[in-house]
Amino acid sequence: MSRTIHADFAERVAEHQRTGRGAVRFAYPIGVCTAPVVEREELTPRMVRLTLRGEELTGFHSYQADDHVKIVFPDADGTLRRPERNDGGTLDWPRPFPTTRDYTVRRHSGDTLVLDLVLHEGGIASEWARAAEVGELVTVAGPPGGKAFPYTHDHYVLAVDATGLPAAARWLEDAPPGSTVHLVSEVDDPVEHDYPLPERAGLTVIRLVRDGVGSDLAETVFGLGLPEGTFLFAAGEANDIKPLRSWAKDLSSVTGYWKRGVAGLERE
Repeated sequence: MSRTIHADFAERVAEHQRTGRGAVRFAYPIGVCTAPVVEREELTPRMVRLTLRGEELTGFHSYQADDHVKIVFPDADGTLRRPERNDGGTLDWPRPFPTTRDYTVRRHSGDTLVLDLVLHEGGIASEWARAAEVGELVTVAGPPGGKAFPYTHDHYVLAVDATGLPAAARWLEDAPPGSTVHLVSEVDDPVEHDYPLPERAGLTVIRLVRDGVGSDLAETVFGLGLPEGTFLFAAGEANDIKPLRSWAKDLSSVTGYWKRGVAGLERE
């Protein structure tokens, strides 16, 4: 789908969420913001929450659970090569492209942005997140827009791994009451199931732990006794959720957030 920026994007996203069917991709003007960490919270031994607050974030756009930003990391010598906003509502990036990693927007309001970051062994982003302290400046680019799915279905399945939990939590928080929901969450370590989820009437949570051999996420979803017209949101490791791409296109939003052995995967 071609990328089109509409001046009324916020209203169009909200209208689709209220009355639409299926997932529709919306584009926003892409911004770049730098703001300090004002709070750090360890949600689980493998997930840290960083709260950023600053004037530049007052122009930040985020309207849906699947929105994400790129954290822009400095070069090895400490130089931060920040992209620049152009007149077309996109960003001009320096070359060579700086190191970035994608993270879901857990929450945004006014001048405050909340990001929940999965911690794992190795990797520039994870090592940075382990050491990030209050007062440290963080540069984020985006969101570029994303796939909005409506609140009009009677039942939803949210199928995620740890990286998809922030998006699932945001959807549970933002969606109006009335619909029933299955959340199927698969993680590598049981402690990751301590991630805080909003309370919601009609929510059933199924917690899975990988056995080191393969993923049971898709099989578990297909084994649920679901009502006709159920909408599926799936986000996580690209190969684990690949079987779920067979779900009806007008009733699903399936996005690979990362891929084993691939650093810095672009979300697909």
